[in-house]
Amino acid sequence: MTSFAWLGLCYPVYMTAVRANADQSILVLFGVTAASLAALLLLPSIPQDQHYHQFADRRVLLGIPNFWNVVSNIPFIVIGAVGLRRFHNNPATVVLFLGLLLTGIGSSYYHWDPNDGTLFWDRLPMTLAFAAILALAVEERVNARTGAILLWPLLAIGLFSLLWWRWFDDLRLYFWVQFFPFLALVLLFFLYPPKYTGAYYWIIAAALYALAKLFEFSDNAIYSAGYLLSGHTLKHLAAAAAGLVILRYFQNRQPVLDREAASPS
Repeated sequence: MTSFAWLGLCYPVYMTAVRANADQSILVLFGVTAASLAALLLLPSIPQDQHYHQFADRRVLLGIPNFWNVVSNIPFIVIGAVGLRRFHNNPATVVLFLGLLLTGIGSSYYHWDPNDGTLFWDRLPMTLAFAAILALAVEERVNARTGAILLWPLLAIGLFSLLWWRWFDDLRLYFWVQFFPFLALVLLFFLYPPKYTGAYYWIIAAALYALAKLFEFSDNAIYSAGYLLSGHTLKHLAAAAAGLVILRYFQNRQPVLDREAASPS
């Protein structure tokens, strides 16, 4: 039997195995999603801590209250605008960079007058960005159509999580919306090979976002160290840097097959 005949016999078996492995991976991802949502029911209600609005740096400069916490959001607006201008052919990238741009506006609005009402408009754009990141990861690692469809229920869950918080003063679902995409990214990176180069950009962005959360929790400690900038201001800058890294990813990525074809044999 010729080698071509062997290939003809083996190819359907190989493709069946590939599809079965992909289906199993999708089941794992959906299983983790369902389990994490069910686990929320086991947790007590998480109310909004009103002390959260008491930031360390409350200086008024140029007539702007909480000056540094307000103006440190400008990078979000710039990065979001650049991303929207360059990458507007995919709904998920539009939502991602629109979310970054609106985060800059919403967070500035919140920090001008911190309270639960203005905090809603700070958090809403962030849920857009979180949903878009997960949908993009599914598009790029699993299936483009699946990711495109998934974007819309993710956006609905994000909005509902904020409405639930405002109606019942319960942040459980919002915390899931904020942190589950990063767990899902780890699973997707582990279960699926990349379709584009530059996966390390996502790792750097995740590290910067983790650093931003560390700055957020260290607001007073950082500000009291020198009374120059607060931890919350640095949080904005680190999170915006994560957004910049993601922008650079989209600017520099190439399909993996194109890179392999271009490399010398």
